[in-house]
Amino acid sequence: MLKVENVTRTFGTKVLTHALKGVSFEIKKGEFVIIMGKSGSGKSTLLHQMGLLDTPTSGEIYIADKNIKELSTGQQTEFRLTTLGYIFQEYAILPELTAIENVYLPMMVNTKSEGTPKSEKAKEMLEMVDLGHRLNHYSNELSGGEQQRVAIARALINSPQILFADEPCANLDTLSTKTVLGLLENLNKSIGQTIVMVSHDPDDQRYADHVIWLEDGLIKSDKYKIKGELI
Repeated sequence: MLKVENVTRTFGTKVLTHALKGVSFEIKKGEFVIIMGKSGSGKSTLLHQMGLLDTPTSGEIYIADKNIKELSTGQQTEFRLTTLGYIFQEYAILPELTAIENVYLPMMVNTKSEGTPKSEKAKEMLEMVDLGHRLNHYSNELSGGEQQRVAIARALINSPQILFADEPCANLDTLSTKTVLGLLENLNKSIGQTIVMVSHDPDDQRYADHVIWLEDGLIKSDKYKIKGELI
């Protein structure tokens, strides 16, 4: 599903910051992967490379057998829209739109979804995240956890092959965090959604079946969960 080969990312010109120093790993279809590490370890930078939100300084990234470096700017835009889904710390919910309008927004710019009843699909996604009763509510009428669930529904609307989540619970309370992580775990188990999530909280490892630890831009460990233990 996803393969990273010796990826580096350097920022700056005169004073260089080596955020990634050559990381390599593979992610299989249907895995729930969590990328762990302290602040400044390079985990969000790595997620941005895999999600085509930034360009590696060197190295190769393959997603669904495509070398993303070989895609044109236009092809990358279409690839992000049709193949990848994104959830961020800040929910990025447009305040002037209702929950259902926020969710079907990506379908409006996806030409491949023409002919699909957008409102019906958006309603289905919101019901999947247990927000079928909040379809016509605005962001100021939703809790932080509910806004993040709207963001998850929106990320799923185009049926992405990979769902990327960058610290999705950083701004949530304990109860909302459990709800959101439980939802992601259920999506992974019930529909086989491939999920790649960044987190700094070691407790989140219990939701994953593959955990990659970063430290100073390098992989410290790359473990799979076998019979409940990371090995």
